[in-house]
Amino acid sequence: MTLTIYQVDAFTERPFAGNPAAVVPLERPAAEPWMRDLAAEMNLSETAFLWPEGEAWRLRWFTPEAEVRLCGHATLASSHVLWETGRLAPAAPARFDTLSGRLVARRLGEAIEMDFPARSATPVAALPGLAEALGAQPLATARSAEDVLVELADEWTVRALAPDFAALRALDVRGVIATAAADPGRDFDFVSRFFAPAVGVPEDPVTGSSHCTLAPFWSARLGRAELTGLQVSRRGGRVRTRLAGERVQLGGRAVTVFAGALSEAAAG
Repeated sequence: MTLTIYQVDAFTERPFAGNPAAVVPLERPAAEPWMRDLAAEMNLSETAFLWPEGEAWRLRWFTPEAEVRLCGHATLASSHVLWETGRLAPAAPARFDTLSGRLVARRLGEAIEMDFPARSATPVAALPGLAEALGAQPLATARSAEDVLVELADEWTVRALAPDFAALRALDVRGVIATAAADPGRDFDFVSRFFAPAVGVPEDPVTGSSHCTLAPFWSARLGRAELTGLQVSRRGGRVRTRLAGERVQLGGRAVTVFAGALSEAAAG
C-alpha cells in the first residue's frame, strides 16, 4: 500500500514561513512505534497522523521525541490536507477526536478557523532558574496545565531572547511561552515565542496550543475578545484568536510545500 506524506506550512500564506508540519492520512489506526519512528525521521516540531473514525477523524501528534496532547499548527495542516485532497467537501467541517477532546476546523474563505480549548494560566512565583534560562527578567509568570507563561518588558525583549535550552529543558514544564504587548502602532496585539526542549522542540516556529493560553491572558489585559498574535520566531507567523468562554477560536492559513510517497519498507 502506498502512503502519501504531506508537508504543510501552517499559519502562513506563503511557503517557507510559518510552522511546517508533516501530515500522514491513513485508512486505519497505525502502530504507535511506527508513528514515533516516522515523526523522528521527519524531525519537524510535529507530525500528524489521522484516520477516519466514526463521524470524525482520529488525530494524533508526535514531536521527534514525544506524543503531545494538543497541537494547533498540525491540526491546521491536517484540515488543509483533508480539503485540498478531496477527503472532505469544501463546505464540510473537519472534526477531530484527540487527546484534548473533539476539535473542529472550518474554512472561512482562504483561512481556517479551529475551535480549541482555552487554557487559562494561574499567576505563580517565578520558577527557580527561569530568568537565568531565558536571559530576561519576567514582569509576570503564570502556569497553565502544561506550560509556563512569562510576560516580558516589551516586544524587543521577546525578539532578542537567546535562551539556554539545556536549562529550559530541566524545568518541570512542557514548554515556556515568552510574550509581551506589541509596540504601539503595530497591526497585531502581542508577540510571543515558544520553547519546548523538554519534548524535543527547542523553539517552535508558530504554536497554536500556546495561543490557547495567550488568548485569555491578553484578552484580560487588553479588554478585547478578538486579538492577533505574532509569533516572532525566525520563520514567524500570525494567529488570530477569539475567546469564547472556555473555548478559543484560532485562525490562520496554510500552504502545501510538497507531497511524497513513503517507500514500501517505510510504510510498515
